[in-house]
Amino acid sequence: MNITQKKSFVYIMTNSKDSIMYVGVTGDLRQRMEFHLSDANKGFTGKYKVHKLVYYEVYTDIRDAISREKQLKNWKRVWKNDLVMKKNPTWDNLIPQVMEYNPID
Repeated sequence: MNITQKKSFVYIMTNSKDSIMYVGVTGDLRQRMEFHLSDANKGFTGKYKVHKLVYYEVYTDIRDAISREKQLKNWKRVWKNDLVMKKNPTWDNLIPQVMEYNPID
């Protein structure tokens, strides 16, 4: 399998009050959500209890995903809010959806 065949994900998470935003990239969204929920990370997401997935994008090339993550990390908060609102206007937690998602499909 080469670098362009595996799916990659850019995601935005928040805390229960939607006051913190975290942008990340991963090759396995389910595994990453489990990691965030476990509080194994003692860094930013663990400290601020970032346990709510509100947005994600799927890529076929990890390089594109990394580029998009960097772009979103440089965005103003209001722009990220608008991005989430377009696909998830009620800011629902998408983790249950992700846990059912089969990335092979």
